Amino acid sequence: MEYNLDVNQLREYAPLLKAGDRVVLSGTVYTSRDAAHKRIFQALDNGEALPYDLKNAVIYYAGPTPAPENLVIGSCGPTTSSRMDPYAPRLLDLGVAAMVGKGERNEEVCKAIVRNKAVYLCAIGGAGALASKCITECEVIAYDDLGCESVKRLYFDSFPLTVAIDCSGGNIFNH
Repeated sequence: MEYNLDVNQLREYAPLLKAGDRVVLSGTVYTSRDAAHKRIFQALDNGEALPYDLKNAVIYYAGPTPAPENLVIGSCGPTTSSRMDPYAPRLLDLGVAAMVGKGERNEEVCKAIVRNKAVYLCAIGGAGALASKCITECEVIAYDDLGCESVKRLYFDSFPLTVAIDCSGGNIFNH
């Protein structure tokens, strides 16, 4: 199946999405990689404000390159998701609706996806320049000192993704 969805529809559609389905996603997403996840966890542990509301958020594991002249963003392909596995279950339990990245996830993340009726979406690795054409807005919102790993608010416009792990436990990586 193919679904054209806005980020705000992910919770509603999560029970319908099956591993292998295609999702063309539009709406606001937030970039966070290793260094940003560490800072977000420090903020959580210290009761400090977070750079974005986790409730129904979509996190894109990406570290975009600087924008060339006349473009919104540079290359913006997915980062290997397993590097964020230590952080994902807690973030899912706190309300994250979806994660976008590439590659397999560990068992704890898979259980948290099912437990929270969330979804893990995969983007095509190695196609960051192409992916950037589906991003119409980019703003650094936190941790500017981290450079490409700063937290950015992006706007996806028809960003093509594949459901890799669905909220029923379906997983394209299981053989």
